[in-house]
Amino acid sequence: MSSKSEPKDVHQLNGTGPAPSPCSSDGPGREPLAETSEFLGPDGAGVEVVVIESRANAKGVREEDALLENGSQSNESDDVSTDHSPAPPSPLKETSFSIGLQVLFPFLLAGFGTVAAGMVLDIVQHWEVFQKVTEVFILVPALLGLKGNLEMTLASRLSTAANIGQMDTPKELWRMITGNMALIQVQATVVGFLASIAAVIFGWIPDGHFSIPHAFLLCASSVATAFIASLVLGMIMIGVIIGSRKIGINPDNVATPIAASLGDLITLALLSGISWGLYLELKHWRYIYPLVCAFFVALLPVWVVLARRSPATREVLYSGWEPVIIAMAISSVGGLILDKTVSDPNFAGMAVFTPVINGVGGNLVAVQASRISTFLHMNGMPGENAEPAPRRCPSPCTTFFSPDVNSRSARVLFLLVVPGHLVFLYTISCMQGGHTTLTLIFIIFYMTAALLQVLILLYIADWMVHWMWGRGLDPDNFSIPYLTALGDLLGTGLLALSFHVLWLIGDRDTDVGD
Repeated sequence: MSSKSEPKDVHQLNGTGPAPSPCSSDGPGREPLAETSEFLGPDGAGVEVVVIESRANAKGVREEDALLENGSQSNESDDVSTDHSPAPPSPLKETSFSIGLQVLFPFLLAGFGTVAAGMVLDIVQHWEVFQKVTEVFILVPALLGLKGNLEMTLASRLSTAANIGQMDTPKELWRMITGNMALIQVQATVVGFLASIAAVIFGWIPDGHFSIPHAFLLCASSVATAFIASLVLGMIMIGVIIGSRKIGINPDNVATPIAASLGDLITLALLSGISWGLYLELKHWRYIYPLVCAFFVALLPVWVVLARRSPATREVLYSGWEPVIIAMAISSVGGLILDKTVSDPNFAGMAVFTPVINGVGGNLVAVQASRISTFLHMNGMPGENAEPAPRRCPSPCTTFFSPDVNSRSARVLFLLVVPGHLVFLYTISCMQGGHTTLTLIFIIFYMTAALLQVLILLYIADWMVHWMWGRGLDPDNFSIPYLTALGDLLGTGLLALSFHVLWLIGDRDTDVGD
C-alpha cells in the first residue's frame, strides 16, 4: 500500500504527472484500461495511481483537450512511458477560427435580442406608467442586469461543472439542476426587492418627492419580474448546456450569450407589462401591491431548503450575495443616468441603443470570464497557483497579444464588436427605431464608445478572474456579476457622453433632439 500512496503524494505536491493519454481524461465514472500496464512495466501500482490522480485533479490536462474530448478524442492508446513532463501542445486545441465560429451565432442571436429589447424600451418609454412613475427607468438596467447577476453566473457555473465532469451521471445532473434553479429563485427575489428600494432612493434624492403607492408599485413589479424572468431563463440555460455537451460544443462559448439573447427582451417585456397592469389597479385596489410582494417572499423558505440540499449551491447560498447586491447597485447608477437622459430632448433615441451597447459588452465579457474560469478549474482549485507565474495585474499586451488560449479568445471577442454593432445598427435603422439617422459621425462616436467599453471590460476580466482565483474565490460565482454591471454603467455612461458631444457639435443630421 505504501508503494501506491507515495507516488500519488509526489504528483499532487508538484502539480505534475505523466502526460495524459486520450484515455486518461475521459472523466469520472470511466473504468481504467488494463492495457495501460503494458506501457509502464509489470508493476501495475503506478498505473492505478496515475489514473486516479489525473481524474481527481486534472493536473497537466490542457483546456483544449478537455473541452473537445466528447467530439474528437481518439480511443486509441498512446505510449506515455517516456514523457513525465506536463502535457505537450495538443493538435486538437481551440483555434481562433473555432472560437469565433462557436461564439458568432450565439453572439448575433444575443445581439438581436438586445435590439428587440431596445425597440421595446423605445416604445414603452411613452407609456403612462413610465411617464408618471419615472423610477421604473431606474429598474431597467438593474433588472436587465440580472442576466449577468444570475443567469450568466448560472451558465458559467454549469458550463464549468459540465466541462470537468460533474454532470455526467443522471443523479449529479438532477442535483445540479434543482440546486441551481432554487438558488437563482432566492437570489432573484431578494435582488428584485433590493433593486426596488434602490430605485425609490435614487428617485427620491434628486426630486425630494416620495410616494408610498409608487414605492409599493416598484417593489411588486421588480420582484415579480425578477422571479418569473429568472425561472424562464434558468430553464433555457439548463437545456442549452445539456444540448451543447451532447453535440460536442464548449458550453462556455454559447451558454452565456444565449442567456442574454432572450434575457433582455423577456425581462423588459415582463417589467413593462407587470408595471402597467399594476398601475391600472392603483386607483381601484392598492392592496394588490403588498399581496404580490408577500406571495413571492413566502416562497423563499421553499427555495432555500432546495438550494441547501446541493453541496455545489449551499456555499453560494451563504457567500454569494456580495457580488449580486453590489452589481445591482452599480447597474442602478446606470439606471439613474438613463432616467435623467431619456426625458431630455437632446438625448432622443438613446433608449433604443442603451440595451444594445450594454448587452453586447456584457455578453462578450461574460464569455471571456467563463472561459478563463473553466481554464483555471482545469488546473486546480481556487486559491491554488494554476500558472507558473500568477498575474496579479496583467499588462494589456499580456491580455490581448500573448499566445495562450485566453488571449486568443480576447482578440476574437474584441474583433466581433465592430461588425456586430454594424449589423445591429443597420437593423435598428431598418426598423426606424430611436428617431435617429445613422450618419457617419454618429456611427464613429457610437463605435468608439462600444470599442472602449469592451476593451476595458476584457482587461478587467483578465485581472479580476485571476485575482479572485488567487484569493480562493470561485470566479464563476463572483466575477460575472461585477463585470456585467460595469458593462451596464460604462455602456450607459459612454453612450450618454457620445450623445452629449453630438449635441454640442451640432450634428443635427442625427435628429438628436427631434
